[in-house]
Amino acid sequence: MPIEKINCAEKFALFQEYWTPKIVGELNDAHIKFAKMKGEFTWHHHDNEDELFFVIKGTLTIKLRDKDLSLGEGDFCIIPKGVEHLPVADEEVHVMLIEPKSTRNTGNVANEKTVEKLDWI
Repeated sequence: MPIEKINCAEKFALFQEYWTPKIVGELNDAHIKFAKMKGEFTWHHHDNEDELFFVIKGTLTIKLRDKDLSLGEGDFCIIPKGVEHLPVADEEVHVMLIEPKSTRNTGNVANEKTVEKLDWI
């Protein structure tokens, strides 16, 4: 892959749909993904993968079974493998995800929000 600058705003302008991560880069065995989120996702966990949520724009709540984490712009959290979680965005939020290439967006759940093949942008 060529070495190039990636502008977050330009990449986010390329898509409108929510809960459909787009791959913007690779780092070792991980994908760097951008996603727009609005509303409530689905309770799920990842058996084998940790995932990092980094908020670029807006506010994201990550519900856990024992507490809620509120992430604002510039905040991030790492959800360890096996931990059930539910992302919620009252308003549109722009998030960068860093997770192993094997990670399915809905983890152990298959439903209408599952994306089997992610697009590169």
